[in-house]
Amino acid sequence: MTSMLTRPTLPLWKLALAGLIAGFLATLIFHQSLWYVLNQVGLIPWARPAWPLDPIPPLGVPSVISKAFWGGLWGAALAPVFGALRGPAYWTAWMVAGALALTLVAFFVVPPIKGQPIPDLWPRFLAALLVNGAWGFGTALFLRWFAVARP
Repeated sequence: MTSMLTRPTLPLWKLALAGLIAGFLATLIFHQSLWYVLNQVGLIPWARPAWPLDPIPPLGVPSVISKAFWGGLWGAALAPVFGALRGPAYWTAWMVAGALALTLVAFFVVPPIKGQPIPDLWPRFLAALLVNGAWGFGTALFLRWFAVARP
């Protein structure tokens, strides 16, 4: 029987860099695409449109680039953690971590840092779980395409 865990084949910095790129792209493609679909079918009519271009302080970069940057940092942090997983454990880890970790931080850490109240949970929390889970799937897929995580 083969183990679900093997040693990562890349140095840590290369795995983290691949995670950064994968997380950045997954935000732009998977996270924002599902956001767009949920908005278009009326499940999140209260939400801003996908791929927002409004400037974010202090640097004034477009909001979607800021989101992708943070998605990239999450990817860089999680790629070394999940890089040795194989099979269903690999995909599950990325989707669950994306759905839970990113959502919990977005709801319970970021607003207090910005001096804002914690947002209403329903239905925003469910939408966040879905789009962040999609981010996790996309990041895992990009890492596979980059041949960083091998089956």
